Amino acid sequence: MKRLIKWTLSIILLIFIILTSLGFVEYKKALSEISLKDKIAQIQAKDDYVEIEDISDYVIKATISTEDQRFYSHCGVDFIAYGRIAYVLLTTGQLSGGGSTITQQLAKNLYFGYEPSIIRKFAEFFMVHDIESQYDKDTILEIYLNIINYGDNHIGIYQASEGYFGKEPKDLTFNEATLVVGIPQSPSNYQLSDHAENAYKRQQAVIQTLIDTQTFTEDEIQELMDSN
Repeated sequence: MKRLIKWTLSIILLIFIILTSLGFVEYKKALSEISLKDKIAQIQAKDDYVEIEDISDYVIKATISTEDQRFYSHCGVDFIAYGRIAYVLLTTGQLSGGGSTITQQLAKNLYFGYEPSIIRKFAEFFMVHDIESQYDKDTILEIYLNIINYGDNHIGIYQASEGYFGKEPKDLTFNEATLVVGIPQSPSNYQLSDHAENAYKRQQAVIQTLIDTQTFTEDEIQELMDSN
């Protein structure tokens, strides 16, 4: 039995080393095409780029609550979330929930896309380290909000705010912010042009996370909804 355990652990370690090596190669290949600094500079130079202070606080709070509740405390990878997923998998045999942080999603959007690949997942970890070491949390969140897909060909919070509501991101109300923040989870299924009903249902899930994380109380949310 001890020998079997030893061999099993050795195989797992070997697989991990191989995947890490292949991921590193993928990561270096991505950077060889364009450096992280230049990639970010290109995004920040766009006419519709919005700095974080010009984005509604409701958007910021709803995004963190929905996408990455420990965003300001983790190092770019949420090991607590991965631990929870592993526990559920081991105890129920089911894979539930996503563990990707905002920084990981940013790395995917910048370099790797969303096509499932375990090698790219390892490459993503290297890129996440670079992002977290070179940019502060507010800047990471700011860039993320400027590049994610909000459906209906709206890339970034500026296009989404203007396209859906005809106003700048800083002027989005609580109702508008919680509606638009729910869309990136599945843009084609939540975009307002043809899936508004789904989007409003998704909005309720976003609002519930704000309650669950104690970002707002139910009474505060009701007041905010009534004031829109």
